[in-house]
Amino acid sequence: MTFLVDANLPPGLAAWLRERGHGAIHIHDHPGVALDDRAIFEFARRHQYVIITKDEDFATLATLDDKPAAVIWVRIGNATNTMLQKRLAPLLSEIVQRLATGETLIEVV
Repeated sequence: MTFLVDANLPPGLAAWLRERGHGAIHIHDHPGVALDDRAIFEFARRHQYVIITKDEDFATLATLDDKPAAVIWVRIGNATNTMLQKRLAPLLSEIVQRLATGETLIEVV
């Protein structure tokens, strides 16, 4: 499972995920990908990436599309890298397990 961190989250989140043994890239690591939500969604689906985002549009795409990319919708306010990591750390194994069972939309609040 590889995570695709959206532009509205820090690149450090991808590094943090990699340090925990997961594949992870930040969207800025792929300058050829348009920053349009639909293009990012299609890119993620094509490469089987799980999108991590704060953008509600991805949550909508994950529920409306017949073959969606999986989306982790981070619904916390502005947060530093440290705060974001502290919130995700205790949830990460559960998130991975839920994704493995086929869930396509997971909200983190």
